[in-house]
Amino acid sequence: MFIAPLFYTMERIFRFITNTVDSFRINKEREDFNVISDNIDSGVIFKGTNLWILVFAIFICSLGLNVNSTAVVIGAMLVSPIMGPIIGLGFGIATSDIALLKKALYNYLFAGVVALVTSTLYFALTPIHVAQTEMLSRTSPNIYDVLIAFSGGLAGIIAISSKMKGNVIPGVAIATALMPPLCTAGYGLATLQWTFFFGAFYLFFINTVFIALATLLTARVLKFPQKQVLDEKLSKRTNRIIWSITILTIIPSIYFGYTMVQEDRYYQKAVSFVKSELAKHPTKNTYLLENEINAAGQTITLIYGGANISGEEIKNLEKNLPIFKLEGTVLDIQIGFGNKEDDEINPLATELLSKEQQLQEIESELELKNNSLDSIVSLNLLSKKIFKELKAQYNTITTLTMQPSIEYSDSSSIKVWLVRIEQDSLLLKEDQDRIEAWLKERVENNNLHIQYDVNTPMFFQPFRRFLNQ
Repeated sequence: MFIAPLFYTMERIFRFITNTVDSFRINKEREDFNVISDNIDSGVIFKGTNLWILVFAIFICSLGLNVNSTAVVIGAMLVSPIMGPIIGLGFGIATSDIALLKKALYNYLFAGVVALVTSTLYFALTPIHVAQTEMLSRTSPNIYDVLIAFSGGLAGIIAISSKMKGNVIPGVAIATALMPPLCTAGYGLATLQWTFFFGAFYLFFINTVFIALATLLTARVLKFPQKQVLDEKLSKRTNRIIWSITILTIIPSIYFGYTMVQEDRYYQKAVSFVKSELAKHPTKNTYLLENEINAAGQTITLIYGGANISGEEIKNLEKNLPIFKLEGTVLDIQIGFGNKEDDEINPLATELLSKEQQLQEIESELELKNNSLDSIVSLNLLSKKIFKELKAQYNTITTLTMQPSIEYSDSSSIKVWLVRIEQDSLLLKEDQDRIEAWLKERVENNNLHIQYDVNTPMFFQPFRRFLNQ
């Protein structure tokens, strides 16, 4: 009674599994081997059109990196034909095609040298020498770049081996990103920044090795025919060389990948710590203005604004670090508008204080100049008023000159007024004494030096000194 439904269910499950497995088979869509071989062989050679396309692609990519344009860099990756020799290397090893292998290796090296020379020349001539984010992202390869290159290589060789290629090859060119590392290495050579050169070149080498390895493994899985049969000893030596290169290439990337993961974990924990500090303040009138997390150096910088933060309050902040598993973290507390305990001023506060002092100096200088100007204006007004008052009393007076000064002696110095009065006729002695007493009251200073001059005709100028006496 239950046997028939059981067999029916098992049949449905078996059919589903079979159909699922058949969905992954590519034999029915596989291109003829000769067509695959010819396509790979034609993409290996760099001369004529392919070479010029490579040069222009390098220029496009270098320009994109220089101006930090992602779209331009992607365009250069689509244009570049540099993946051809790399696939040729893997395919030549897989099919024991020594001629193809030699041709692919020669053209790979030739293309690499041309690309490096072209990008180095560009970055040596360009006026922009700042390393942008597009360039910096190509200097720290890790295990994830290995996985990208290997997956891209698998997709590339499967697309080449299939009749239904679609737009896989352009996508692989973008994903594996062969051009940007070469151009970044050229930037490192042009600017003599070896960190850029070796980091970017290592990324390019990772892409080369693992695209070629993916091609090699896929070609062997698909059981492509061998061009010639290698003896067992040579075959084993070839395999040892391949796996040695693979292992030596992947080991540094594993270390860099581990470091990146650890830094990312640290960054996430540090962000959680900073968010917790945003919700509270060490003191009532203190606010977190800015923060900076250095995952590589395990340092968290907190910049506060407002009131002072004491050493005890800083210790309380440091006690919270183990709660977020941030043991060993250096907590750098900076105050934007206050001081730490014991007047320890952080760089931001120092800069603000320096600017404030400069502003005060400018204001003091401006105030002195304004006072000096006011003094000159006041003196002019006073002299003009005194002249009018004298003129009203003594009509013969024609000119009045007044100037405050300082009289120095061996023992002291006193403030004096220097006064010069010109007149048409000499004033009487009693009038001169009256004017002197009046001027002392007017300028509020008893120390006056008054000189009287008489305006005389040209004919009597030689006798002017006598007349003034």
